Amino acid sequence: MRHVLPILLSLLLTACATTQEPAVPTEVTPFSRNWPGQAPRGWQAFLITRTKARTEYETVVDPATGRVVLAARAIRSASGLTQRLDIDPAARPRVAWEWRVVQSIPDADNTDRDREDAPARLLMFFDGDHSRLPAREQMRMEMAQLASGRRMPYATLMYIWENRQPVGTVIDSAHTGRVKMVVAGSGVDRLGQWKRFERDYVEDFRRAFGETPGRLIGVGVLTDTDNTGGTVEAYYGDIALLPPHEARAASAGASLD
Repeated sequence: MRHVLPILLSLLLTACATTQEPAVPTEVTPFSRNWPGQAPRGWQAFLITRTKARTEYETVVDPATGRVVLAARAIRSASGLTQRLDIDPAARPRVAWEWRVVQSIPDADNTDRDREDAPARLLMFFDGDHSRLPAREQMRMEMAQLASGRRMPYATLMYIWENRQPVGTVIDSAHTGRVKMVVAGSGVDRLGQWKRFERDYVEDFRRAFGETPGRLIGVGVLTDTDNTGGTVEAYYGDIALLPPHEARAASAGASLD
């Protein structure tokens, strides 16, 4: 994703806007509630740029489990799906999801802006007090708002499958200090198999940004190979936000296989 993320991320939530906006959901819409072959209901496409090739997303039946899941196929492309939310992180501080990464991206390295690709990403967008940010970040956000007509999220936390960095590593975006990436899967660990994750995203946010998160205002998924120019497939299961008492007895960042 070799672009100015302050502008791009502002488009993620913009894609969800309509002339008369419906009530903002308080639950993530499951992919499994769709018929195979559909674009998932409740999710909206977002484009990195108008000229960039789009990643293909489609609901399919997973042959191993019989469940309806989201299939992603990127061919030198970068686009994603997003859903707006309005959730108090203190009430549901953990996120659980599954993905199945078919191939890694050997040349990808999310610490290098020119090789910043990933076969699977889960994105979480947060509100906050923009006036507290450094002047440079505020200027970037103002430019994003002028370009998109909507305000950029105060902060974005990504969980990614990374090619080189170990699980648990926090990677700073090369484009903006308001995007942090947490490595959830790494290398070739269990490629082709479903892998379940459950993380305390409030604690991950504190670790990445050094502050407590504001309201959770959206989630997204993204599979991209636009920088490395390859082809990759990944599958996403349902995403759930859990209250503390439903969270499993696992430390922040645990993989629950």
